[in-house]
Amino acid sequence: MPAQPDLWSELAAAVAADRFLVAGTLVFFAAVAHAFLCPSIARLAHRAEKTGGLKGAALHLLGEVEAVFGLWAIVLFLLMVCWPGKGWDFAARYVETGEYVATGSGGPSKFIEPLFVFVIMVMAASKPVMALASGLLGGVGRIFGGSATAHWFVVLTLAPLLGSLITEPAAMTIGAMLLSAQFYRLKPSESLRYATLALLFVNVSVGGSLTHFAAPPVVMVAAKWGWGLKDVFAHFGLAAIVSILLSNLTYLLWFRRELATLEGVAEESAAAPPMPVWVVVFPLACMVCTVLMLTEHRPVLMMGGFLVFLAFTAATSRWQPAPALRGPALVGFFLAGLVVLGGVQGWWISPVLGRMGEGALLAASTVLTAFNDNAAVTYLASQVPAFSAAGPEAEALRHAVLAGALAGGGLTVIANAPNPAGQSILAPWFTEGVSAWRLFLWALAPTGLALGCFIWLK
Repeated sequence: MPAQPDLWSELAAAVAADRFLVAGTLVFFAAVAHAFLCPSIARLAHRAEKTGGLKGAALHLLGEVEAVFGLWAIVLFLLMVCWPGKGWDFAARYVETGEYVATGSGGPSKFIEPLFVFVIMVMAASKPVMALASGLLGGVGRIFGGSATAHWFVVLTLAPLLGSLITEPAAMTIGAMLLSAQFYRLKPSESLRYATLALLFVNVSVGGSLTHFAAPPVVMVAAKWGWGLKDVFAHFGLAAIVSILLSNLTYLLWFRRELATLEGVAEESAAAPPMPVWVVVFPLACMVCTVLMLTEHRPVLMMGGFLVFLAFTAATSRWQPAPALRGPALVGFFLAGLVVLGGVQGWWISPVLGRMGEGALLAASTVLTAFNDNAAVTYLASQVPAFSAAGPEAEALRHAVLAGALAGGGLTVIANAPNPAGQSILAPWFTEGVSAWRLFLWALAPTGLALGCFIWLK
């Protein structure tokens, strides 16, 4: 068996065969840098918009973090069209399929996941679903005293765990909207606002790992590695639950005095008029069908069901307003751009991961997740032959790469697919925009706790 070439030789060989790979990676890192600069650009946009004109509108667009990867995906597409040896046909095929191949028609489209996130966000944010979730979580909060602290703790605990059943995007949407209505309106300090957002991001990323069909980073590898419901829960289920509880308790103790001062500010919201049961059941059934269409990779049927859902909301306008599409559409655009940009990164991510031991792989997966969607990291890891082999050593490597991807899913807004959804919902409570650096710092503690739980409770 021939010896494996060293990392530099393998990367150099890949670049020598296709120099566009370097250009694609530079575009990707430019997009990552742009994402970190969005709050600063947003502040410039607010000042420029006072005078109106094209400059203010352009800065506002460039300051939308959800639009960053989509905009740079356009840059990558145009660069690919103009690149010698690529051209229009190659670029169009790549964007349509998400597969970076030199010949052939490519594989099945990877854009069903951005489409799924868009559809499930719209459905999860509908008034019947939100009313049901609010009622259930509110009831649990009242069992624990009904205080602002109780509601804060219950939402940050149960909403992420629901992600293992209703999918992470739906859990993020419901959790963010409930926090906005029940907690952020009480105007906590900036530190507590960031700590809460960081907890939400990390907990949702971790909380979707109780099943094999709900969290994108798990879905990407479950079939490839032969993991079913029992396997995923055995690897991550108990650790995920303990991690969420420990993280919430840690920040509860840290902010206990401020949380106590918010108790007197809380007000009971006015009771909403009751909705018929069938008005609540129908969107839930649509969400179940959407998840089934995702698992069967049937985007046309998914969109057909979405159109039926829109028709239903129009027919039941007496009980619910028209669905909000702007936020979900921006998040879908973000993820589609991430698919386009991420498809050119396998030439360096896969060789790097394939040469690491368990400990180094855990650390590398966590760090890479901060700069690339965790589902993309696990998908690329699933292409490494050593991870798919039989035996305890390969099983340990599989556990390490997925544990790092799950734990690191809250470090940045681009680390986990549902994060832009949560940020878009809660962004109005951050007057200067969400700072990527402050989010990262407040996410370090729950990320470390998650890593510790995945290591010691596996």
